[in-house]
Amino acid sequence: MGDDLKDRLKTLIIEALSLEDVDPDELTDDTPLMDSGLGLDSIDALELVVSVEKEFSIKIKNSEEARAALQSIDTLAAFIRERQAASA
Repeated sequence: MGDDLKDRLKTLIIEALSLEDVDPDELTDDTPLMDSGLGLDSIDALELVVSVEKEFSIKIKNSEEARAALQSIDTLAAFIRERQAASA
C-alpha cells in the first residue's frame, strides 16, 4: 500500500506541470524533481510551489526553501508534513 500524500503529490506534479507523457507510477519517491530527474526548470518549480501551497494550505517562504523541498517526492512530502504539523 502506497503513501497517500506521496501518491497525491505525484498526481499534483503531473497535473500542475501538464506532464502528459508521465504516469504517477513512473515517479519513484526519490526521483529528483529538478535537473537530472524530471528536469524541472525554475518556471516549473515556481508553478509547482504555487500548486503545493494552494493544495496543502502551506507557505514556502523563499527559493532556498523551495529548492530544498523540491529535491524529490520524499523531501516534498516531509516538508508538507512538517509544515502541517507546525500549524496544527
